[in-house]
Amino acid sequence: MALDQPGFPIIRTAGIDGMLVSFGDRLDEAANRAAIAFRAEVERAGWEGVQESSSSLVSCYLRFDPLTLSHADLEARLREVMASRDWLQADLPAGRRLHRIPTVYGGALAPQLGEAASEAGLSEAQAVEMLSEAQVRVTALGFAPGQPYLGLLPEVWNIPRQSALTPKVPKGALVMAIRQLVLFGVTAPTGWRHVGQTAAELFRLGDERPFLLAPGDEVIFPAVSEAEFEALRRAPGGGARWETLA
Repeated sequence: MALDQPGFPIIRTAGIDGMLVSFGDRLDEAANRAAIAFRAEVERAGWEGVQESSSSLVSCYLRFDPLTLSHADLEARLREVMASRDWLQADLPAGRRLHRIPTVYGGALAPQLGEAASEAGLSEAQAVEMLSEAQVRVTALGFAPGQPYLGLLPEVWNIPRQSALTPKVPKGALVMAIRQLVLFGVTAPTGWRHVGQTAAELFRLGDERPFLLAPGDEVIFPAVSEAEFEALRRAPGGGARWETLA
């Protein structure tokens, strides 16, 4: 269960043209939901001078033109929105999507499933069952274009990062640690354990919505066999599909 974090929310400046509204100093479900909902409300307001907004795990960031909108005026508006409701109880915005991204777990394609399962005190079969049935939220995008952090998994998955880096995991790798999943949009090193492999295209240059996933979306990673996965490599979008959440 998510808990209110004392002393939050807070507003801080971020350079001469940025402001950050934070709902906690660590990830929990309510703080993440608040950041996503608050950002949607700011976008809906459409304030002149606000040039860009984004949400992170527990914060909403705004970039603004200080020649159009002063720090003091923006802070006053933000405080008014903050006081308008209990953001830790706010509903997530409408229009979110539920994605199903086929995933092969373990084997040569995802060689650290057994290690992660052992850290969690589970068999590999139990791990695959839990991970393939979990419905997780996109808590934030970061590190590479369209690359999502997803969570929170059940407490049993509160396993540490590795003590050393894996030099390279491939594009489409599903990695995990500290009750979270990350789906890699590029080939990169990682300290998280590689437990699954997808063929998803997270960044589609030229599309109206270039990022497949958005903060607040939810994702299920259903298990497929290696043979099914090889066929999905040739399928549009790697076989990923989505529907609008009610």
